[in-house]
Amino acid sequence: MADTAPVLQGSPRAFTPAPAPAPEPAPDSAPAAGPDPVTKNDAAPKNDSAARTGPATRTGAETRAGSAPPTGPMARTASEPRTGSETASVPAPAADPASVTRARQLLAVRPVADGHNGLPWTLRLRSGHDLTPGHYYDLDLADATLHTSFPALRAGGVGAQFWSVHVPPGAVGDRAVSATLDQIDFVHTLVRSYPESLRLALTADAIGDARNRGRIASLLGAASGHAIDSSLGTLRGLHGLGVRTMALTHDRNTPWADSALDEPRAGGLTLFGEEVIREMNRLGMLIDLSMSSVDVMRHTLALSKAPVLFSHSAAAALTGRPGDVPDDILERLPVNGGLCMVTFEPARMARGTGPATLADVADHLDHVREVAGASHVGLSGCYDGGPETQPATATDGTYEPLPRPRGLEDASRYPYLIAELLDRGWSETDIAKLTWENTLRVLRGAEFTARAGGPRRAPSMATIARLDGARR
Repeated sequence: MADTAPVLQGSPRAFTPAPAPAPEPAPDSAPAAGPDPVTKNDAAPKNDSAARTGPATRTGAETRAGSAPPTGPMARTASEPRTGSETASVPAPAADPASVTRARQLLAVRPVADGHNGLPWTLRLRSGHDLTPGHYYDLDLADATLHTSFPALRAGGVGAQFWSVHVPPGAVGDRAVSATLDQIDFVHTLVRSYPESLRLALTADAIGDARNRGRIASLLGAASGHAIDSSLGTLRGLHGLGVRTMALTHDRNTPWADSALDEPRAGGLTLFGEEVIREMNRLGMLIDLSMSSVDVMRHTLALSKAPVLFSHSAAAALTGRPGDVPDDILERLPVNGGLCMVTFEPARMARGTGPATLADVADHLDHVREVAGASHVGLSGCYDGGPETQPATATDGTYEPLPRPRGLEDASRYPYLIAELLDRGWSETDIAKLTWENTLRVLRGAEFTARAGGPRRAPSMATIARLDGARR
């Protein structure tokens, strides 16, 4: 079948996306099987540029108008899900069908590890997290009111998904903690309810194991430091429930760290904020710096012994918006070993007056790769979520999903983005890092830090009152 890559003798079973009904032109050659994602160290070579092949790659600062457009239609196949936000008046971007076929084959070997999906909170708003079969929705079927379904994820070649555990706007204290616990419980229920599609993954090795079994590895990421209510005991509790990443801030400051979208109070991290970083290192939780202030980014990079993560960010050099990552931070990622996962949020991607497109996302990926290196860039669809905290509501009371960039309307569209990057000269080695290997590498880095330092450091009993009492 044209969309399925061959598996070489001794390699793990390939993750197979849902095939399109219409065959696409066969590629010139079969993709090379990469290293075993479970048993081989995923650390990238030190010289990223040496792995780049093909024509000279365009930097993120260059405009789309400066390059020749790819040829051939990029029409959605009949089996791929269509969202309610698409209209017949919006033409699909173009892509070379051979590049799309090639992208599908590469994703069959190294699928997408996506950094952020807001489905848990969206389903809470729609149905109160009721998973009664057929009552509100069935994720085994394409749903025009969602960006995410299992047909879409498989058509998109998604092999691992971080489910975002959202903190409602304005929620603090017990309310923030309880909302977080409700969503953690829902993700666990979701995994149990769809055992043929999902598998909980708490380690990098478990991600590879889920992929080898044909399941989508499911990870949990807390979207704001408000989830722990300034309590290291609560932080440890979330880790015990399976949370493996936590954003220090989101749309507003926490009492111990500044958000890029709020008035600065701490000038970076407070003393208690520094203790949060140390405890996350001890536990092996990835520190998510998306939406943190630049001072917090610099402070954390100077302090953390483990790789950091930007779970849904954009390049500040292209947009200049608060919360995006400036070049001086991207330049420090290779030293730290961290990862910047580029968001698909239209408000963060669009430049000028036109709508955001797949090409805008590719521009940000180009820029992060150019500045930080291919070993430090990843993907973050941010489907069924975004800066707004609930889906747009139509006048008749039905839900419409928030729009995504043109060409990336739902979770089935990753092969078209990969095809665009191939057409821009990205090598297969760099594509494999982008989609899969970089994510496993940073997870292993956090796990290694915890194993190396954990036995020498007892759980911290520090409190914000004791460390920051004079400045609260």
